[in-house]
This record gives sequence, structure tokens and C-alpha cells, in this order.
Amino acid sequence: MKTLLYIFCFVLSLNSITISAQEVKWLSWEEAVKLAETDKNPKKIFIDVYTDWCGWCKKMDKDTFQDATVAAYMQKNFYMVKLDGEGKDPIEFKGKTFKFVASGRNGYHEFAAALMQGKLSYPTTIFLDEKMNMLSPVPGYQKPEPFLNIAKYFGDNIYKEKDWKTYSEGK
Repeated sequence: MKTLLYIFCFVLSLNSITISAQEVKWLSWEEAVKLAETDKNPKKIFIDVYTDWCGWCKKMDKDTFQDATVAAYMQKNFYMVKLDGEGKDPIEFKGKTFKFVASGRNGYHEFAAALMQGKLSYPTTIFLDEKMNMLSPVPGYQKPEPFLNIAKYFGDNIYKEKDWKTYSEGK
């Protein structure tokens, strides 16, 4: 009987760990666009532009996007998209078809290049408003706390009232 009680408590503790852990639900570009167009209260779109060979991209996935506070905030306020900067599939956006361009060793995707404003740097995170207009690309690895400050700047619409310098100096 004691053994059953221990097993029961152990299973309950595993369940509570699973429930308390927040996991990011990554969407494809097409899924995010559909949600943005059909939801009555659309969210902003967040795009993580990565490549398979990028070590800092993997580190940001592990350290930043798996952080419970970051994951919960992002899931609540953004449609979250993973975009391979070297992906091969065409992407439609605002009436234009963006394609993979073979170049050098790996090539690049035109959509990723457009979002990053021609500066191919991985990882780069992109923030779009509810109408899919560019708010800002943010290049480079970000630790959880600085990333959350950036995400809140856009997610809480602070960018509409304060410039980044004023906001970040107050942190």
C-alpha cells in the first residue's frame, strides 16, 4: 500500500511539472497569417529566423524560448513563427512570392532576407504588428530577460508611446 502511495505521489508530481512548464507553440508562416486574418482579436506576429547550422539559434531556442516566463508571455501575445532562413519552399506575402535563392554554399530565402532588411544574420527575431507591418528586426542572440524586455516593448504597445532608448534606459 505504501508503494502505491509513493507511485501515486510521484505521478502527481510529474503531472504538476508538465502543467507548470509552458511550451511555445510554433506555427508555420501560413498558419500565422491565417490566424491574423481570421481571429476577431488578432495578435502580433513574432518570427524567429534561424538556420540549421546556427549554434546561437539553438542556444536561443534552449535558453530563451524554453524559459517559462518568456514562453508564457510570447504565447499569450504573439503568433510565433519559426522561419528557416535557408528554407526551400516559396512563401506568399502581400501579393508577392518569395523563393529560395541559391548563392554561395547554402543560399538564402528571399522572405528571410526581406524581413532582415538584407542583413543576413542568424538568429534574427522579427516583430510584426497585427496587420503584418514591420515593427523591427532584432539581430543576434538574446538572453531571456533582455529578450522579454524587447518583446514587451512591442507586445504591450510601448513602442507607440516611447522610443526604444527612453524605454530601455528606464529598465
